[in-house]
Amino acid sequence: MAEPVTPAAAASVAAASASAAASPSAAASATLALGGKVPKLQVDHLTVKYLSKGGDPVHAVDDVSFSISDKPGCGEVVVFVGPSGCGKSTILKCIAGLLEPTAGTVQIDGKAVSGTSRDRGMVFQAYTSFAWRTVRQNVEYGLELAGVAAKERREQAMEALKQVGLAEFSERLPKELSGGMKQRVAIARTLVNKPRLVLLDEPFGALDPQTRWGMQSLMLDISRIMDNTMLFVTHDVSEAVYLADTVFVLSARPARVLHRVEVPCFAERDLALKQTPRFREIEANILNLLHGQAGKVTIS
Repeated sequence: MAEPVTPAAAASVAAASASAAASPSAAASATLALGGKVPKLQVDHLTVKYLSKGGDPVHAVDDVSFSISDKPGCGEVVVFVGPSGCGKSTILKCIAGLLEPTAGTVQIDGKAVSGTSRDRGMVFQAYTSFAWRTVRQNVEYGLELAGVAAKERREQAMEALKQVGLAEFSERLPKELSGGMKQRVAIARTLVNKPRLVLLDEPFGALDPQTRWGMQSLMLDISRIMDNTMLFVTHDVSEAVYLADTVFVLSARPARVLHRVEVPCFAERDLALKQTPRFREIEANILNLLHGQAGKVTIS
């Protein structure tokens, strides 16, 4: 399995500079796949194999391909759902540039991913704040590494904290925050860099149900006001349907894409939605897909 994520590693995902370009042939095939438009994200035949800490071979991801269209001015949430340990997080780490694929390619806006970049920000399940830095200083960290002037990074950090409802806690230390508030800090630290893709690796998995519900609502609010695409990993089907515009259903390890489900555009996404027959129908269909009880799902 991958090593635990440190605060410095988490911050560097957002602070690094892009460094690689796509090959013309790969970019051309991606463009043709979406009717002449270069997709925001193109994953082709992604395969990941590695050795565990004990030296055993692990086949985590097998021949995964998918694309996400570029929709300027429209925030979008794409969710990967699958069994625990199936390789969902591994796919996200390849997109983030934290993990090099064994085979296949990942492209952002037609350019091949090679290492981390400011166009991608990642939020992990584990709390990754520096204990000795204030909330504001944690949010500023990536900007600081990128050489942004102190006054400018303070203003940007405060704006990001305002977006996640933590402006009044800007001078607190992480130990003074609840679990949900710590994850809001991680989200603010990611958003402050204005990434094109926000990658969220089961960020609410350790939270209690009430806090988790509040964080889900926060993510929907952010997706409405920011022009970026969120890629969200979960094994909670209800969470997937509630958050997603698109759901990718993955197999058990090694991860393969079994189905792509387009979720209807609900007029309101609130707690009452989860009790509606339509929501429960979609949830049941995805559960059936996960458990192999349906060969095909049609949702309109």
